[in-house]
Amino acid sequence: MDMISPRKQLDTLWQRGRDFLGTEYAILGGAMTWVSERNLVSALSNAGGFGVIACGAMTPELLDGEIVATAALTDKPFGVNLITMHPQLDELIDVCLSHNVGHIILAGGLPGAPAIKRAKDGGAKVVCFAPTLSLAKRLIRQGADALVIEGAEAGGHIGPVATSILAQEILPHIEDVPVFIAGGIGRGDAVLAYLEMGASGCQLGTLFVCATESIAHENFKKAFIRASARDAVPSVQLDPQFPVIPVRALQNDATREFQQTQREVIDAFGRGEVDQTEAQLKIEHYWAGALRRAVVDGDVETGSLMAGQSVGMVKEEKPVADIIAGLVAEAVDALAAREQASG
Repeated sequence: MDMISPRKQLDTLWQRGRDFLGTEYAILGGAMTWVSERNLVSALSNAGGFGVIACGAMTPELLDGEIVATAALTDKPFGVNLITMHPQLDELIDVCLSHNVGHIILAGGLPGAPAIKRAKDGGAKVVCFAPTLSLAKRLIRQGADALVIEGAEAGGHIGPVATSILAQEILPHIEDVPVFIAGGIGRGDAVLAYLEMGASGCQLGTLFVCATESIAHENFKKAFIRASARDAVPSVQLDPQFPVIPVRALQNDATREFQQTQREVIDAFGRGEVDQTEAQLKIEHYWAGALRRAVVDGDVETGSLMAGQSVGMVKEEKPVADIIAGLVAEAVDALAAREQASG
């Protein structure tokens, strides 16, 4: 009997993800605000992966322009990541549908059934983030076509549970839809391990920040290349009365000042100088514009350096196609080594 080549084995393992995305490789780009725009998104899709536009706080008009600009740079499939809490979510969904965007990723909170239905009725496939098994099942009942499981190792806003735990808790119990794993993935052999656990593909963000095609400022990229995994830490909440959604980022002056700001605001509340609502707003507004300052302007001291723990594996600036080829080669090499060992 002919041996199946390691590359064919890999293709079989992520075939479901490839079919769902319409791509050569079941690798999604994580949606990173200010980074995942037309240049990086089109480069990912052109290299055989699946680029995803980060809509973030964009208006429908801005998103419309970004989709048009991305489509001018690639004829391959790409998706759009929409924040469920955006006040104009319905209009943003309609913008995606008007351009025949094939995949809409609903993130930043649990989407309501009407949003999922609106996207699906318009012909798009809907991808949702599932933080627990029960919510994964609920999202599937509401019509989600695929799920992303993202662990605490990811950059930006994070949940409390590690990727490896979520994968073990959820993957064995979900067969109805493709499931993609995200959070702390920096090598192809890690991608392979999740595929063998039952995932259909993986989502990576941090690894692509320093791509040649990424418009992130040179200072931002240098901070990533210098950083180790332990430098990417979640923001700290000082008082449970004033909740802080944890954000994983590289430590800098801004993260230290954020803790000081919290202390000052909590003390002012204790003295009766501000009410609870005002105090909460002061804390929440601290980071307004901070990510743009870092990514676009290159202010890596007072800006926000959102990064996943895989940042320690980012060693140099190189083209997206080379990053993806490296991931595929690492997965294939791991399969080949195993074959040789058993051989």
